Amino acid sequence: MSAAKPAPIETLGLQCPIPLSEYPEVTLAHGGGGRLTHALIERMFLAAFRNPALEPLHDGAVLEVPAGRLALSTDSYVVSPLFFPGGDIGSLAVHGTVNDLAMCGAQPLALTAGFVLEEGLPMDDLWRIVRSMARAAEDAGVSIVTGDTKVVDRGKGDGVFINTTGIGLVPEGVNIAPARARPGDRLLLSGRIADHGIAIMSVREGLSFETTIESDSAALNGLVGPLLGALGERVHVLRDPTRGGVASATNEIAAAARVGLRLEERAIPLAEQVRGACEILGLDPLYVANEGKFLAIVAPEAADQALALMRAHPLGREAALIGEVVADHPGRVMMRSRVGGMRVVDMLSGEQLPRIC
Repeated sequence: MSAAKPAPIETLGLQCPIPLSEYPEVTLAHGGGGRLTHALIERMFLAAFRNPALEPLHDGAVLEVPAGRLALSTDSYVVSPLFFPGGDIGSLAVHGTVNDLAMCGAQPLALTAGFVLEEGLPMDDLWRIVRSMARAAEDAGVSIVTGDTKVVDRGKGDGVFINTTGIGLVPEGVNIAPARARPGDRLLLSGRIADHGIAIMSVREGLSFETTIESDSAALNGLVGPLLGALGERVHVLRDPTRGGVASATNEIAAAARVGLRLEERAIPLAEQVRGACEILGLDPLYVANEGKFLAIVAPEAADQALALMRAHPLGREAALIGEVVADHPGRVMMRSRVGGMRVVDMLSGEQLPRIC
C-alpha cells in the first residue's frame, strides 16, 4: 500500500495563505516554535502537502508499505537562483530525490521535506516554492509526509535550502548496481544533455540566447518503471548524471565495475543552442549537470527493446544508444570524437559550475 497522494494542486489557490500585511517576509520568530511557526506549518506546508500521513503533524510519519526491499535516499538543494527556466528549487528538490530512488530501481512511496529559511525571504516566494513542490510530488505520484522548518539570520541562508529524503520499494526481479556493468553491455542515454546546467548559468550570469534554454528537471520514475517492468534484471545499471554530468557518472560506473566504457560523441544528444552556449562559456557539455536524464546499462540483447521503450515515453523521445561496456582499459572512459579520434573522458577534477542543484 503506497502513501496517500497529495491534494490536487488546483485546490491550493494562487494567493499566499500567510497574511502578507502582517508578515510579508520570513522572520526569525517563524522558526521559534511558537504561534508563528505553527501558523507557517499549518497554513502553508500542510495546506500544500495535505495527506493522511501528514495530517497528525507528529514528529514523524507512519506508513504502511508492502513487503519487499526498501530504498532510501536523501539530498539537499542549495541552487542559486531559486527560480530558473523550467523549474525552481522546490520542484528540483522533489525531482532529485524521486530520481535517486528510481536509479535504485525503486518506485517512490513518500518524501520528507526539511526547509532552512533565511530571515527576510519573501512569503510569496516561499509559497511559490511550496506550491511547485506540491505539484511536482503530485505529478510523480508521491506524498510529502513529514518535515522540518528552521529559520536562520539574514545573510546566512541564501533564501532557502531544502532537504528531501525519500523511501521507495524495489520490485522483485530488479537488481540495479554500478558493479553489474559487464563487457558487451550497451549504454543508453534518455535524452539531451546539459540543459539544466546551462539554464542555471544563463539566468545567473544574465546571458541571453536566441531561444530560452530550459532546465530538464523532471521526475523519471514514470519512465524507469516500465523499463524495469519489461526488462527486469537485464537492466544492470541506472544512473542520473547530475553534478559532474555524463563524464563523472560514467567514470563512477567504470570504477565500480572495473570495466571500460567507450562512448560515441556523435550519438550523444545535445541541443544546438546548448552546444553554442557551452562553446561561448568554455564548458564541456559532458561535465554539465542534468536533472531529468538518466544513463542505463543493459544486456546487449535487450538494447533495442530498451531504446524503444524509452522513446515511447515523453521524457525519453530523444533517447539514444551512446556506447558500450568493454573489457579494455578497466576503470577508464574513452570516447570516439566527431572526427574519429579517441580521447580520455576523465573525472571532473574541480568545479565546472557552482550551485546547480
